[in-house]
Amino acid sequence: MKIFKRILTGFIIVLLLSIIAALIFRYHIANRAIPDYNRQVELRGMKDKVTVYRDRFAVPHIYARNEEDLYRAVGYVSAQDRLWQMDLMRRATTGRLAEIFGAEFVETDLLMRSLRMSEKSNLMLKKMDPEIIPAVEAFVDGVNQFIEENKDKLPPEFAILGYEPEKWELYHSLNLAGYMAWDLTFAWDMEVLLYKLKKKIDPDKFVEMLPDMVNHDTFVVPGFSKNSVASGGKGGFFEKAPPLPPPKTFDYSNFIKSRALLPEAELDLIAALLPAAQKLQEIGAVVFDGSNNWVVSGEKSVTGKPIFANDMHLGLFAPGIWYQMHQVVEGKVNVTGVMLPGQPFIVAGHNERIAWGMTNVMVDDMDFYVEKVDPEQPHRYFFNSQWREMEVRKEKIKTKEGKVIEKELKFTHRGPVISLFHDVSDRVISMRWVGNEYSNEARSLYLVNRAGNWQEFREAMSTFISVSQNAAYADVDGNIGLQVCAGVPIRKGSAGFPVPGETDEYDWTGLVPFEDLPYIFNPESGHVSSANNRSVSGEYPYYISRWFMLPNRIDRIRELLEEKETLSIEDIKKMQADQKSKHVEKLLPGILEILQQAADLSLLEKRVLQLLTAWDGVLDRESGAALIFEKMYLVLVKNLTKDELGDEMFDRFKGKRLLIQNLILNVWRNRESGWCDNINTEVKETFPDWVLGSFRETAVLLSEEFGAAPDSWQWSKVHTFTIKHPLGSVSLLDKIFNFNRGPYEVGGSFHTVCPYSYSLAAPFKVVNGASHRHVYSTADWDKSWSIIPSGTSGIPASPFYCDQTELYVRGEYHNDFFSLEAVKKNAKFTTVISGVGGQ
Repeated sequence: MKIFKRILTGFIIVLLLSIIAALIFRYHIANRAIPDYNRQVELRGMKDKVTVYRDRFAVPHIYARNEEDLYRAVGYVSAQDRLWQMDLMRRATTGRLAEIFGAEFVETDLLMRSLRMSEKSNLMLKKMDPEIIPAVEAFVDGVNQFIEENKDKLPPEFAILGYEPEKWELYHSLNLAGYMAWDLTFAWDMEVLLYKLKKKIDPDKFVEMLPDMVNHDTFVVPGFSKNSVASGGKGGFFEKAPPLPPPKTFDYSNFIKSRALLPEAELDLIAALLPAAQKLQEIGAVVFDGSNNWVVSGEKSVTGKPIFANDMHLGLFAPGIWYQMHQVVEGKVNVTGVMLPGQPFIVAGHNERIAWGMTNVMVDDMDFYVEKVDPEQPHRYFFNSQWREMEVRKEKIKTKEGKVIEKELKFTHRGPVISLFHDVSDRVISMRWVGNEYSNEARSLYLVNRAGNWQEFREAMSTFISVSQNAAYADVDGNIGLQVCAGVPIRKGSAGFPVPGETDEYDWTGLVPFEDLPYIFNPESGHVSSANNRSVSGEYPYYISRWFMLPNRIDRIRELLEEKETLSIEDIKKMQADQKSKHVEKLLPGILEILQQAADLSLLEKRVLQLLTAWDGVLDRESGAALIFEKMYLVLVKNLTKDELGDEMFDRFKGKRLLIQNLILNVWRNRESGWCDNINTEVKETFPDWVLGSFRETAVLLSEEFGAAPDSWQWSKVHTFTIKHPLGSVSLLDKIFNFNRGPYEVGGSFHTVCPYSYSLAAPFKVVNGASHRHVYSTADWDKSWSIIPSGTSGIPASPFYCDQTELYVRGEYHNDFFSLEAVKKNAKFTTVISGVGGQ
């Protein structure tokens, strides 16, 4: 018995020691990379001392006496907070994810290599203005010195995945612009689905799935037309445009005819890109959803100077896509805002004179071409009566499993042959994409960080081409404006999909010159704004896109801008938190009209109807009506389309929110639409039948999930978001390292100014939202405010990892101090970076 007790005691001791050792090891791995923000740092190459002040959220304010020291410090500090995130994006842009995640990422790596981002970045470097190169070089040096100094104190992701970061190169920083350009190219997979749908449903129903430009009657730049282009006009005023005839806005019949000959197999070749692209979403590297920006002039501001607001809607991940920073060299640059970790410049923010911020233009910037190939020599393709040689590249992709997989990439003069992703050799489809056109976003950011007026701002943004944005503007002199900065292809028509590639008939002949892109400056309305809505009217001579966001957000923004004669900072902050829906305003009256005429509603249905009738259209967290409306919208979509589409096609369709929104709105305006009839029944259903049946189904579904008391139903009980880390999908890792944070209950939806968006294929889990919120006062920069949904640090064990999340969820902000006096007064940490030996 004593022996047994001794054995048991020994076993328990060993077990306890093992647990303690495991906890110590876990603590070491999780915490070793957390920096001491008060530690003095020595770096090679420093000419003078740099001081880094950090506020209570550890946001760095970097003060240097020369630009090289500034950007060396920026590189070091960026790596200090976000090294693994930087390395992840570097691997994504260079096609090296399989090395750390395994062979399932081989096709993703091949796709990213086919985009040739590094090749373009090196071209940008060769053409870069001489004064910019030293800034990028200093940044890269700062990153590399941090890596060298901290090889035994790396973030936990490196230990978990079993690798170390390599040396940072100049082109790695510039690749980020190419990646954002790819991420913003959003419509190609939706158009693949459209052409499959065209084969399945009749032409009249198909047309109703397409955007009707009559519904897109709120413009970013009203009044900018052919005459504006010819005269270099200033833009116009904010007004509702008169409805334009369909041939002016969209040639539906030509759209259908041009795609009627497209073989199903060729669609499958393009669709083969989807699995490779979707792997990026799994690691949090797909980010776009939408954005808002607006500016009010001094005449509409209680401060007497412009107030500027911007919130870009991206994926809600940890680490967050944006990194807040303030960079100062007295007399040279003083700029604050958000930057992409891995590159040195502020992307959206303000300096001493101007503020700027961005929304996506939604430009149609990708085309596909069916190439005729030589069956005897498949590396040759036929173009303009001649055989041309394709460029062929042999790619070797290493995997985490230790294998080296050899793949081949081919390129025509237009771009990569994407049909290679389907292992098909007898049909070749190439792709032309604006991301491969020459642009220089690094130059733009460097110059806009220093711009002092509207002219300098426009000159800076003239090379911001691949990442197409509506850039809003304000300055301390009282000027406001907005410039469309976009790579808009000049092409025949609106791009057949795909088009014959045997001649140059459908080739791009260039991009719309910057001077002809829409802009507006000091409009009579006293405000400018954009929310991914339609850029200009049909009078504009160039085709930009057909897939704009419906004007729900922009109409609400402009309604609020006109609600008061003058607006305060607090008013602007409330606008960014606004959850009243113009989408609801369009649909709810029609729903209520039908329901209130129904004579046989059950007691449950009557109580549900009472909530909807009394509702003000605000999707706040506690609203039961918001839950009813959003659930009913999903049921309406299902009951409208699933009978025609079938299960498989419906599963694909319900993930395309923009396509669904256009269809629903078109049917709402055409209540005789054939979509309303359920083709699986003998009775011909009408619009009222569709709405009433969907309402009844919604009431039953919600009562089954939440009980028979509608007054207790709340939108936020199902509408939540979790900030997810790329490794947080592994449950054990998440429990050990606390990668993910949440869930957080929220209001709003994809159609409100304060957006918490979800996929209709996976309701109601939020995947996108405001990736930052900025409100800038040009009257006093110290009275500006900002917030991001995560935090400064990318290290999960850091107290600054997701320390801004609670404020963000509550719609609150933190001060965005700018003056040296305010920065020093509110500093919680101070680091001095000097040369080796304290020089």
